[in-house]
Amino acid sequence: MASNGSHTDAMRILLVGAGGVGAAFAAIAARRDFYESILIADYDAESAEKAAAVDPRFSWAQLDAGDVDAIVALAQEHRITHVMNAVDPRYVMPVFEAARIIGAHYLDMAMSLSQRHPQEPYSKTGVMLGDQQFAQHHLWESAGRIALVGIGVEPGLADVFARYAADHDFDEIDELGVRDGSNITVEGYAFAPSFSIWTTIEECLNPPVIWENGTWHTTEPFSDPEVFDFPEGIGPVECVNVEHEEVLLMPRFVNAKKVTFKYGLGDEFIEVLKTLSKLGLDKVEPVDVKGVEVSPRDVVAALLPNPAKLGPQMKGKTCAGLKVTGTGKDGQPKAAYYYHVVDNEWSMEEYGHQCVVWQTAICPVVALELMARGVWKGAGVLGPEAFDALPFLELLNEYDGPDWGIKEL
Repeated sequence: MASNGSHTDAMRILLVGAGGVGAAFAAIAARRDFYESILIADYDAESAEKAAAVDPRFSWAQLDAGDVDAIVALAQEHRITHVMNAVDPRYVMPVFEAARIIGAHYLDMAMSLSQRHPQEPYSKTGVMLGDQQFAQHHLWESAGRIALVGIGVEPGLADVFARYAADHDFDEIDELGVRDGSNITVEGYAFAPSFSIWTTIEECLNPPVIWENGTWHTTEPFSDPEVFDFPEGIGPVECVNVEHEEVLLMPRFVNAKKVTFKYGLGDEFIEVLKTLSKLGLDKVEPVDVKGVEVSPRDVVAALLPNPAKLGPQMKGKTCAGLKVTGTGKDGQPKAAYYYHVVDNEWSMEEYGHQCVVWQTAICPVVALELMARGVWKGAGVLGPEAFDALPFLELLNEYDGPDWGIKEL
């Protein structure tokens, strides 16, 4: 078990969600000692119980993440100080509201959902990712509590990289470009996303947002393809525009002329998503099937393998990172890629969790430890860019896992 500095108030964490990322969060946190207890809650009691079995400081409960009153009651019963949200974005607002009601600090890895512009979805923004949460900034600020939004890997680590680049390496930033790619294959499946298909559909079929010249605008899904050469043997992957939280977070806290997010999906993956959309299988609203109301997207999710259980069939590496271009501290043009690569073979052997969920889960654990130490402090609805990046990156390298790196471009 790794040690940490002294902490004043005992941290009692409620982890809502024991799916792939939640279970990986528990496995990573089990090796740290900055908190008193973690209560793991999930709609699926078996998942919660299994995730809690890894450490005697963990307990579990059955919980509906859409039920604000139930979350409040559970959190109050266990005197929760920090709520960690690891459920899909549909449940961001109920968990966020419950944390505010009980006066806890709050963390999530995905923000409140967007709604496209009713008339011009592919040029103008409607309700943007996180808008509902940022609308409550004053309530959190006046309560003296932090709602740390978007602290997974992307968003999360990529945002920490943005803060680091602005503070340490660049005088002026032309573009902050998140670039995510992998060479992961899943044996035995024609189509098997390594992350929640519900979230994947939401991200990939919504109009992508771009920050440019001091404002946000949207574009067509899968637009502006760019081949990016990923480090550590992953190699060139075609990346396309996708809706993602970083574009909504980074401009609030870091000065940049442009912010983009591009995801390496591959032609086949894009074709499958386009087909789902054409057939209406991406829709969330229930449809009547022989007298039974079902959500088409829930049907797709039920038919596909559970990403949390794909680890043994997965091979390859995943890379999260941020390409930064602009003017360096020396006044010369500069371009660099800040990145973090995880090999699935390593994460399965070391932690028993596949690389994509493990990489997402480590960042909120690091953030909570910095909060416990009093290093990351503040009040209001804040993104990872609002805090000093250096302590985060130093602590990340102290954990049992791969170090982050910088590749000059």
